[in-house]
Amino acid sequence: MADDSSATMTYREAVDRIPDRELPEFWIGSREALAAQLDSLERGRVEEVTTSPGGRPIRLVTYGDRPERDQEANFNSAVAGKRPAAYANRDERETPVVFFIGPVHGHEVEGLTGLCNLLSIVETGRDLRGTEQPTIRELADQCRLVVLPCGNPDGLDRFEPESLHGMALADLEFWGQGTWADDRSIGYPDAKQRHPMTGDDVGFLGCYFDDAGVNPMHDEFFDPMGPEAPAILDVARREAPDLTVSLHSHGYPPGLIRPKYVPLEVQADARAIHREYNARLDDLEIPQIYASEVASESGSPPPYFNLVSAAYHVSGTIGLLHESAHGLSDGYTGEITHEEILDAQLALYEVMLRHATDDSGP
Repeated sequence: MADDSSATMTYREAVDRIPDRELPEFWIGSREALAAQLDSLERGRVEEVTTSPGGRPIRLVTYGDRPERDQEANFNSAVAGKRPAAYANRDERETPVVFFIGPVHGHEVEGLTGLCNLLSIVETGRDLRGTEQPTIRELADQCRLVVLPCGNPDGLDRFEPESLHGMALADLEFWGQGTWADDRSIGYPDAKQRHPMTGDDVGFLGCYFDDAGVNPMHDEFFDPMGPEAPAILDVARREAPDLTVSLHSHGYPPGLIRPKYVPLEVQADARAIHREYNARLDDLEIPQIYASEVASESGSPPPYFNLVSAAYHVSGTIGLLHESAHGLSDGYTGEITHEEILDAQLALYEVMLRHATDDSGP
């Protein structure tokens, strides 16, 4: 939450607080930069999966052939019939499928930057810094790679700083969760206590939301309010991914959040991936958060069901929610550079691809 000195902020004040800086060339923090990256692709197949309420395209990039499968049932019916293979026989297909969901919150551009660098690696063998990344390229070539770089182009278009690195928690709250009409910060968790975020008392609509005020991470999945979440879940349904990761950012070190409302075995797999990821962050000397323990759902209020939970229930995927560090000046990350933010993203992708291909590395 914002402190007393930052409890209100006008749009003009927020814009004036954006640092006068030059972001690294490898950083992707705008819809225009994303469009240029997607337009440059040669190996990847690009398709538009839906259009946002603001009329902006949401595009998907795929590499590799989709593994053939004889689908006899949808996932939940196949499970009810005691034969999940009636939906997808993952044990028999030779090519694993990995699905990366770019930020559904428009200000969380760390994952957008990471995925655009991943696309560059798959296309050229080099990230956008020009650094050779042969391991990630080789692992990606062994998979069916499914990448949706941005899950909320409306929110992204509203995000003027292009990076929150070096900015304050008050800036994150303004650009992320928005303000009421009297310029008071909405903040977390209040920004999730009204959905959709509409009404005359809403001032600046935060980048959490699309132009209709819907937060795709918490759409009404059985009766959707927006087009983003249904399109993402449709991709998961048709691809039957082995692994799915939804990319987010916060004011803490990078890490994975325990998936909710999924079997304990799926949670255990997610925890193992988190521990592999933390080992890579250790190698890079990047702070991290501890892997969550496996747990059943209980409490008041109960744990939340979100887009990652829904992805499991339509496809049986191991779903993970990754939080990157924004690198706030008053966050809890310590010093972290734009380079290290990207390094942490690439480390996550390497761990995911290794896990999918059962490649334990050297």
